[in-house]
Parts: sequence; structure tokens; C-alpha cells
Amino acid sequence: MKKTIIILVLLTLFLAPAVFAQQTATITAPAELYYVNVPIDRIFAYQIGYVVEYLVGFERHRAYIPREWFEVGPGSQGEMIIIRPGRAWPSMTIFYNRGEFSHVRLRVRERSHSTWGMVPPGLDLDHLFEDVTDLLRLQF
Repeated sequence: MKKTIIILVLLTLFLAPAVFAQQTATITAPAELYYVNVPIDRIFAYQIGYVVEYLVGFERHRAYIPREWFEVGPGSQGEMIIIRPGRAWPSMTIFYNRGEFSHVRLRVRERSHSTWGMVPPGLDLDHLFEDVTDLLRLQF
């Protein structure tokens, strides 16, 4: 009987670290899909996309999102959701999959809401929509 108890204790001592190491590795593994959510201060409609001003703390930053990202179909990288009046505030959520940009979701109010604006006519912002890698790396 003593031999059996001693063998069980020794097995437990040798196997316990392996079991806990497996659990620790699972817990600390990076998430494959994650998101970053920021409140939208203003959103401006532009002929080829949207200029989104978002807040990080008290600093205002801009993201230039091409309108084609919001077209329904394969390769769509954007989603715009109209939120109802209430307590929810417009926000921009950037989704990443394995550290790479996946898609963006804009939760906005109706276009009559004060968060919407228009880019002044004659102002050329086309060059800012060519390289959208800034959107992929939100400024914090």
C-alpha cells in the first residue's frame, strides 16, 4: 500500500508541471482576432471615401477610409452601421486577424447628426486615400 501511495505522489510531482505548463501556454498565447475601438468625434463624407476624426484621450487623429471598402461583396473591408438616437456614441472599430488588418466597422448616426460634416468643395484629399496604412496602425 505504501508503495502505491509513493508511486502516485511521484507521478503527480512529475506530471503536474507538464499539465500547468500546457495551461500557461494556452492562456498567454496571443489572440488571433482582436479589435480596437475608438470614439468618433467627426466624420466627413468625401467623394472617394470618409475622413474619420477620432479621439485618443484628448488628442484628435484622422483616418482616411476609401468608400469602396463599404461595397457589399467579396473583398469588402468595411461596414457602416447606423445607430439609433440614444446614449450610444459613434465609434470606429478596427479588427485585426493574427496582427494583420482585417476590416473596419463604423457605428454612426444619421447624416443629419452633428457628427457628420462635408469636406469643403475644391479641397483635394485624394492623395490621402492612396496609402491607407495609417488606418492599419491607429495612433494612440
